Amino acid sequence: MIERRELLTVLCLGVVLGAAGWLRAQKREPKMPVVRVRVDMVQLDVAVRDKRGYYVTGLSPHNFEIYEDDIRQKIATFGVEDQAPRKLEDIKHWESKPQLVKPFSKKDTSRGLDGVDSADAASSIFVLFDTSNYMYRGFVFAQDAIAAFLRYLDHRDRVAFYSYSRDVSRVCLLTGDRSRVLQGVRTTVAGDQAALYDALLKTLRDAGMFSGRRAVVVFSNGPDDASMASPEDVRDLAQSEGIPIYMVCTQEAEDDTLSSAIFKRISIATGGQAYFAGHWKGQRKAFDSIRDDLAHLYTLSYYPKPNPNLGWRTITVKLVGQKLKKYHVRTRTGYRPPLVWANPLNRAASESGTPPLSSPGNE
Repeated sequence: MIERRELLTVLCLGVVLGAAGWLRAQKREPKMPVVRVRVDMVQLDVAVRDKRGYYVTGLSPHNFEIYEDDIRQKIATFGVEDQAPRKLEDIKHWESKPQLVKPFSKKDTSRGLDGVDSADAASSIFVLFDTSNYMYRGFVFAQDAIAAFLRYLDHRDRVAFYSYSRDVSRVCLLTGDRSRVLQGVRTTVAGDQAALYDALLKTLRDAGMFSGRRAVVVFSNGPDDASMASPEDVRDLAQSEGIPIYMVCTQEAEDDTLSSAIFKRISIATGGQAYFAGHWKGQRKAFDSIRDDLAHLYTLSYYPKPNPNLGWRTITVKLVGQKLKKYHVRTRTGYRPPLVWANPLNRAASESGTPPLSSPGNE
């Protein structure tokens, strides 16, 4: 009986000591939540221009090198200007014939690389119009500039038209019917305070639901004074989705130093451009420039090679060859890959904005 009690005492003491040791180990070496990234394909819209602003056309895939965090990537698909991207093995001719094209030059958009019909190369363009109380003076002129931009877009492009003040209004969803979009432009009215960044986030999320080449074109007349979202939220989402943002701004917007700096920063980071125009003629010219830019983009894609970086990944596109190095390349500066939590509790915590949870056996 005594021996049995001693044995039971030893077993209990072992359990207590073992549990204490396990707790000390957990404190010393807390198990971290396991996350993975899933990036199927990265698409880049690339503009190549010389120092005068002329577009460089006629380049082929072997004229480009793509680096992600200094890791050389293999180009998977390539599209020339108005042609839909194709796999490299499907491109018959690799000869490069660089040519300089003056901005606003007329061009035939009916055929692409190798003479293949490019009817399937439509872009999805989301126009976001400022209808806040900043717009009372130049409202009609802005409507005219946007309408002219829409009329002369490539006939294959699909267009969505949104307006915003405190809230965003999806006036016309993405469509190939240009008359419906133009009617939507004419029905907009000036309203409340401006929540530009909130509206941009919603527009980018809508645009992210579509594949192919996409762009967001914004007309803004002033600073944001009502958004919950930040400019960084907008920039990160646009970069991750691969959607360039073009900004057309009035003189009033440029006079606001902070807003103009933010607009420029967002445009550059996403591969777009920012324009500031003091009168309606300048606004029309800015929209003409955007339309011209969209017609001269190269589209490249790649499947990222293994990369331990779970955060921000820098993208660099270089031109190959001594003669081409003098030209300027414009595209998005990088992206943040989506995280896939191995533990559902960690995924839920991430989506709710709370710190990830750690639990025994979280692998």
